Amino acid sequence: MIYDIIIVGAGAGGGVAAAILSESGARVLLLERGKHFTYENEQNDHLRNHRLSQYGQNTGPDIGHPRVLVTPDGTEHVQLPHNGGYHNNAMAVGSSTMLYGGQGWRFMPDDFRMQSRYGRPAGSSLADWPISYADLAPYYERIEHEVGIAGDSSRSAERWPRQNAYPMPPVPLTTRGNILQAAAHTLGWHALTPPLLLNTTPFQGRPVCAQCGLCVGFACHVNAKNGTHNTMIPRALASGNCTLVSEAFVLRVLMADAQTASGVEYITADGQRHTAQATTVIISGSAIETPRLLMNSAASDAPEGLGNHSDQLGRHLQGHVYPRSIGLMKDPIYDAEGPGVSISTVDFNHANPDVIGGGMLADEFITLPIVFWKRFMPPEVPRWGKAAKDFMRYAYPRFMDVTGPVQEIPNPDARVTLDRSVRDRYGVPVARLSGGVHPETVRTAAYMHGKAREWLEAAGVERQWGNPPRPGLSAGQHQAGTCRMGDDPASSVTDRNGKIHGIKNLYIADGSLHVTNGGFNPVLTIMANAYRIAVGIAAMGR
Repeated sequence: MIYDIIIVGAGAGGGVAAAILSESGARVLLLERGKHFTYENEQNDHLRNHRLSQYGQNTGPDIGHPRVLVTPDGTEHVQLPHNGGYHNNAMAVGSSTMLYGGQGWRFMPDDFRMQSRYGRPAGSSLADWPISYADLAPYYERIEHEVGIAGDSSRSAERWPRQNAYPMPPVPLTTRGNILQAAAHTLGWHALTPPLLLNTTPFQGRPVCAQCGLCVGFACHVNAKNGTHNTMIPRALASGNCTLVSEAFVLRVLMADAQTASGVEYITADGQRHTAQATTVIISGSAIETPRLLMNSAASDAPEGLGNHSDQLGRHLQGHVYPRSIGLMKDPIYDAEGPGVSISTVDFNHANPDVIGGGMLADEFITLPIVFWKRFMPPEVPRWGKAAKDFMRYAYPRFMDVTGPVQEIPNPDARVTLDRSVRDRYGVPVARLSGGVHPETVRTAAYMHGKAREWLEAAGVERQWGNPPRPGLSAGQHQAGTCRMGDDPASSVTDRNGKIHGIKNLYIADGSLHVTNGGFNPVLTIMANAYRIAVGIAAMGR
């Protein structure tokens, strides 16, 4: 069968594109390398999840799909999916939208014009987006209302130009949130509840959040967390025009000629190889797997990979570093009310002295005890024995932390390439990750770490600890930037509509398009941009 559209990847971007295009009447083949999980068969294990993966995880890929990480000293490390250096997104129908905490922030208007506002630091690849906030605003709103988001509409409107309120009210303040809100008032800071892609009222036939403690890293047991897995992809399937094939690993994009994609070759869980043809192909595989696929699709007319006409494919890899400060209150404050995050400030996303950009700060989702023990204990406390147990017993009910993503300055040497020797279980060269964050990102993170400490001090903590992030590679679950869009083919992989320069029917619709990644969780921007790109493709009748 020849399809109108093939979409590779059923995550945030691919799931949205599938719904819009199938509902426009296009015949869509949606291919996802991960499984089609339900809550019943997704593993809920404190030791094996996407919040803490080093003992294993609750979605794929399996160990037959390694990556190679090159550390700053040039040492190569083969990384399995549960290793931190793998920089893993969930691989499942819905991808990380099934497991995320669901912070649904819009990027700020100045996030789309970082070079114009700040200039380009030496050694960086800081640039403006080819589109503006105004271009994306209508699609932000569509995602907010069609996927479902809860937020503080009035305070949000003070920062982001918007036409309509959020469809649901914000989550209530927790005990910790109330303390931090009072502290923000003392400091003269503005605070608001983070917008969350979950239900605070019944929405689209799904119930209200049960306020459990297992949000980030886990599927929602009441189906109140909103992602493409339970909104846009079901819409696509309900249209009758979308065929979903899970556990389908795409080996390469097929080309009819140098300017025309003809389809894809993929392999299914039973080991069978398949070829599918389409009028248009959209890649939505993530900022690591999308450039890997395009490089592995090299042809005589594109020997370095499709879209690699100017050596931009795979460059500018970025995610988010997270400055974090941790403090102890005198009395217990743990109230077990999930999801946990309930207060934030965006006062420091821009206009900070002597740093470029800034970031958002917030309290955290409920922290698993094992995560507190492994990551948040003070350096002088033993990690084993009675002293460790005594400290955990005392500190866990009393601790609070403040953290948030920092606006990263893109580094052209932070990149994805193909490894020359390591291959996956299908014999395909794996992704090779190298480089680190730009020094300006390190400076900004240190500044934001100081603000986190200031907030906790105003909240009345008796002591606090934690250090600014180190300057390693940042490409975790917020990964972005490796197929940046732009108007000039010399400095970008795609045009402003997500179409790869020089190929008339090959598109990208995921976070790899991001020129910069904002000082916020990027999922709402990925979804909104995919919506915009899909609407444009549908308008051309494909």
